[in-house]
Amino acid sequence: MAANFWTSSHYKQLLDPEEVDVVHQQDKDKGITLEEFKLIKMHMANYILKLAQHVKVRQRVVATAVTYMRRVYTRKSMSEYDPRLVAPTCLYLASKAEESTVQARLLVFYIKKIYSDEKYRYEIKDILEMEMKILEALNYYLVVFHPYRTLSQLLQDAGMNDMSMTQLSWGLVNDTYKMDLILIHPPYLIALACIYIASVYREKDITTWFEELRVDMNVVKNISMEILDFYENHKMIAEERVNTAFSKLALKP
Repeated sequence: MAANFWTSSHYKQLLDPEEVDVVHQQDKDKGITLEEFKLIKMHMANYILKLAQHVKVRQRVVATAVTYMRRVYTRKSMSEYDPRLVAPTCLYLASKAEESTVQARLLVFYIKKIYSDEKYRYEIKDILEMEMKILEALNYYLVVFHPYRTLSQLLQDAGMNDMSMTQLSWGLVNDTYKMDLILIHPPYLIALACIYIASVYREKDITTWFEELRVDMNVVKNISMEILDFYENHKMIAEERVNTAFSKLALKP
């Protein structure tokens, strides 16, 4: 694993928002809108989390899996790479990359337990085949840096590593994976945005501390606004909207 974010493949692969918010032509031809594209990815992030809770892996594995899934769809269409297969496969791959290996047969077992819908039913061979495709789509770059470690260090540095601030900030970081922030911003900026929101919410004045950091507060505030906008508009996913989007893709009879 690369020890330094700035020399890592993760840093080199950061994208501009307009490169991430792109519906591939194949999906566009099927009537998928940008809103539906985002909705499916959000639904799949929740799916990965649900599956991870059953197979009992750490939050870091979930975060890596969601990052893989989001990276895949900056390069491949959903028509070509069925999200319902990509999501569990990304979890399978992330579990290996993060050295918490989960067996494919265990994932298949829990998928059948969680979803009665036949369209989610895939076998071990499907996951193994999709794993090779995902590795290729990711250019075999599997290193992902997350905001968690930086978050703990920054909270300590700010003298705010009490339980209430830690839990709130950590929860905010978890929710950022329902958006594409990890593909766009360095992890330390995402961590700072979450601390900023938490400090406002907990009414803690850390303006001086932020000034001492000499970071671009405009960027931190913009990320914060994006997170707050997500809470306002997307916290709940209407199941029928997800189903409508999937029916347009009509991936599996």
